[in-house]
Amino acid sequence: MEKGTEAQQLVWEGAIPLQIHLHESEVTTLPPPPPVMILAPRIGYLPLLVPQIQPLFRSALPPGTDTVWFDYKGLPLKWYIPTGVLFDLLCAEPERPWNLTVHFRGYPTNILTPCEDEVAVKWNFINSLKEAAYIINGNCKNIMNMSQSDQLELWCSVLNGNLEVFLRVSSKLKLGAIEDEFTEKLYLSLKKSKSSIGNAESPGLTKTGRIPVRLYIRIVAEEVDDLEDAPEINSWEQISYINRPVDFHKDRCFSLGDMVRSLMPEYSGDKPPNFEEGTEQDVQDMVTPEDASGTDVAEEASTVACKQAASCHLGENDRIKLIRIQGIEPKKEIPFSWVVNNLGNPDFFLHVCVYIKS
Repeated sequence: MEKGTEAQQLVWEGAIPLQIHLHESEVTTLPPPPPVMILAPRIGYLPLLVPQIQPLFRSALPPGTDTVWFDYKGLPLKWYIPTGVLFDLLCAEPERPWNLTVHFRGYPTNILTPCEDEVAVKWNFINSLKEAAYIINGNCKNIMNMSQSDQLELWCSVLNGNLEVFLRVSSKLKLGAIEDEFTEKLYLSLKKSKSSIGNAESPGLTKTGRIPVRLYIRIVAEEVDDLEDAPEINSWEQISYINRPVDFHKDRCFSLGDMVRSLMPEYSGDKPPNFEEGTEQDVQDMVTPEDASGTDVAEEASTVACKQAASCHLGENDRIKLIRIQGIEPKKEIPFSWVVNNLGNPDFFLHVCVYIKS
């Protein structure tokens, strides 16, 4: 059974330590209940934690019907955004544990769409999967035609963080990974280099031209040097969204920075694109057997791409302070295909948080 790449495994194992407090207005006992410490999967959703935390607060709640929601420093958290994305977006300087407040009353229907239970989260995930399939293949027939057993197994793999099961079931959807000629040659060189130690990973790439991307954009004052000093987000109106497919260039060195520039050119400088094709000899010269056996494929890919800097750099007027994906801040020069294949979410979207200097 396919286990996925090392980076995929790390993404699926990723979790955020949470310290969850019951809102003071809902505490009816003395002393108040202690906060709950829990690990939240990055690829999961906050409502999926409710069955674990609800029993621990139940005795302190006032009479009434539970309608659970979370906030961070007074900001109601959108339950349909993956937990890891919320953390990367709202914690400019990562906070561990992440202190959240849970509410069981007073659901803010003017801000959040209703979420009654796990079923609502599941269908939100399936609908996002349909959207991704339509972007990639031009239709979502494979999602619509999934058997009930496959649909349940796919969802349970996300609930349980089981990458192997997810890859087996999702392979039937024909959404695939992506490749470009430059990165394909790089992987081939790495594979040849590693063959002597029997540790080659086959990325199993297939070609596609359109990539589902969700960009979450946060504005930070230019004079803010330390992200700890960034003002808190107190309204979702302070966050901008770009939910748009990226037209992927298979025959060029197409980097993460190129992707960001294609979706938000007004923020990424005024230097015009200048793509250069990397030749097979270029790749072989850049990656030696010693390099391949001693470092991670992602780092090698980034290093090789950096040497193609003439085609990948953003302009001098670049206002992008940082890009954060799955809790890391990758170089803008890293091949976009590697980012998509390794750092995407189970809904087949690449969720990218971008901090912009005002």
